[in-house]
Amino acid sequence: MRRATLAALVLLSTTALTACGSGPAGSPSAAGSSVVAAAGQDVVSAEPKVDSIAALLPPEVRRAGTLRLGAAVGSPPTAFYPDPATRKAAGLDVDFADAVGRVLGLTLQREDASFETILPALGSGKYDVGTGNFGVTTARLKTVDFVTYIDDGQGFAVKKDNTSLKAVTDLSQLCGLTIGTGVGTTFESTLNAKKGVCADAGRKPYQVKAFADSGAVLTSLQQGRVDAVMSTINGLRYQAAQPAAGTRFLGEFHRLDVGFAFRKGSPLTPAFQQAVDRLIQDGTYARILRKWGTEDSAITESRTNPPEHP
Repeated sequence: MRRATLAALVLLSTTALTACGSGPAGSPSAAGSSVVAAAGQDVVSAEPKVDSIAALLPPEVRRAGTLRLGAAVGSPPTAFYPDPATRKAAGLDVDFADAVGRVLGLTLQREDASFETILPALGSGKYDVGTGNFGVTTARLKTVDFVTYIDDGQGFAVKKDNTSLKAVTDLSQLCGLTIGTGVGTTFESTLNAKKGVCADAGRKPYQVKAFADSGAVLTSLQQGRVDAVMSTINGLRYQAAQPAAGTRFLGEFHRLDVGFAFRKGSPLTPAFQQAVDRLIQDGTYARILRKWGTEDSAITESRTNPPEHP
């Protein structure tokens, strides 16, 4: 019985390490019935090509009509597999990429990849653009260009029956605890960079356990091997809404713009920025956010390489 329960929790893993990070994709059980139903809603196929925006693309791209997209698949609502048998991804990132491709008159040749490999692969030329709920940070802006499309960020969650930890507004509140998160994510970087806050306060430091597998993060929380998890705001909110997950969202810690990622100096960014703005103006943007229940992540305009939120 206990093994069956834990297996179900792994399937319910929606720790959404994308942005930040990605793990193995979920199943219909992982996604929850409402998100699986949302996956079948078409809100982008009617989006027309806009010639004036497509003209911003380099001529060789317009002639080829395709771009190589490296995409991380993790958990709802960002990107996941509603039906693992078909391995066809759905989610917020998928809809935005499809919609932008339609505005530009391009086919985005999607290759699902592990989160930590995508940004380096942009520099090597393997991919033209990357998605994975990538948060815009000062460190990443040194090597990657971004075109923003939502505002998400960092938050914390605990087991539902944990009443000792409240909203985390300062990492010193975590002193003496073990925090689970994803390998190579902004969460791992933030936690490791700020470990000194506990020593400064004369308290026992917190420990960071980073996992490549998003299912392992939730399982570790459920088994008590970590006291809390740090992940995306949208992912943790969704997870907490699934009764079988048994988690409680502690609230937002730090907001981050999220964007399409490109190699530094890519000539594609002006066209992508204008395409996102077009989606905002014609209402498709709002329909995508409403479909996935992420209206709180709306932006009013797309930006290229904005500074990290303070």
